[in-house]
Amino acid sequence: MNSRFKFLVVTSSACLMIALLVGAVKGRSAPPEDAYKHLAVYTEVLSRIKSDYVEEPDMKSVTLGALNGLLESIDPYASYLNADQYKQYLKYKDAPKAGVGLVLSKKFGYLNVVDAIPGSPAAKAGLATGDVLEAIGAVTTRDMPLAYAEMLLHGDPGTSVELTVLRVRRGTEPQKIGLVRAPIVLPPVSYKMLPDSIGRISLSSTEPGKAREVAQAITELQKQGAKKLILDLRDAPTGSPEEGIAIANLFLESGLICYLQGQKTGRQDFEAKPGKAIWKGPLVVITNRGTANGAEILAAALLDSKRADVVGERSYGDAAVRKAILMDDGSAVILSVAKYYSPSGKAIQDTGVTPNHPVSENELPGDELESQEPPSTPQSPARPDGSKTADDPLLKKAIEVLNSGKQVAQVFSHGLQR
Repeated sequence: MNSRFKFLVVTSSACLMIALLVGAVKGRSAPPEDAYKHLAVYTEVLSRIKSDYVEEPDMKSVTLGALNGLLESIDPYASYLNADQYKQYLKYKDAPKAGVGLVLSKKFGYLNVVDAIPGSPAAKAGLATGDVLEAIGAVTTRDMPLAYAEMLLHGDPGTSVELTVLRVRRGTEPQKIGLVRAPIVLPPVSYKMLPDSIGRISLSSTEPGKAREVAQAITELQKQGAKKLILDLRDAPTGSPEEGIAIANLFLESGLICYLQGQKTGRQDFEAKPGKAIWKGPLVVITNRGTANGAEILAAALLDSKRADVVGERSYGDAAVRKAILMDDGSAVILSVAKYYSPSGKAIQDTGVTPNHPVSENELPGDELESQEPPSTPQSPARPDGSKTADDPLLKKAIEVLNSGKQVAQVFSHGLQR
């Protein structure tokens, strides 16, 4: 097979694959007319790389990079898995093992940390939102499928994995960090009474069962005399959107909580159910960059319905339904097929939740951050990461908003009127 024919085969295969991806994204069996124009541009660029690049390119890598770039441009949580990788992925899904506790997305071709689950090996090592994984073991994460990376991070309990991490916020050189895989246990909901009749509930995930735990915490705080409430959703990156909706209903008696919609998914509204609400007093929610998924749905619902003020940092942006779309050759694309929208119509995955009282968490110098103690237990009166109330600007601001008497919801709100 001569080189020109090889080139034509590679080019045709690449175009076909991208056409399939575009078709899947658009929900059609074939790409629309304007898609052919973009494919023509891609073909020409590929031709120029083949003929004019300084050295003979690895066309397999070029094509794979194009596929990953296409997916990342539309969905930071998407993955393309070849046939062998997809087979491994199915086994991993059916039999999950121990891990390191990292929640990841893709940005600029690399794996970015959404957050580290409190108490996990990653959290104890100090990994946090915004860190970049440059390599897992000896394998670079450049253009690595997100789903494949998650498989590499899992394994038998007690086994080790080495990560090369770039701490962007500290401006340091990449460093190697060894982690020991362990079963990931999500912290329970914790609660505590603060001065001025303020109760505080800390939630690290919206996994099934958390709505019941939050309801129990509210009941206990009411018994202790709580008249105002802080719902701390910082570093809550995982969980079920449905559970986030259920928790929102504890504070909303009626109105729209959120809705789900996609090209092949008709709009589905999630309304608050009368009788489910158990807290009708003043409420403030705290978010940070590690707030994601169901916790974002919860925060967005309370903010948009004017049921609560939100204090802190813009959340990460991750609230969607994802599925694997199988290709003819056994490979698969995993991507979002429907997104959750806030009551005001914002796609939470695209915009996150922006607090109406923005406050940045304190950033400690790198050396000081490295010397911190591991995270305290969830039952501690401090945040799960061990910071104290006096050194917690977001918590201080939340207390200030509650005590000022100027929060958006002094009494129970009935949600957005549509």
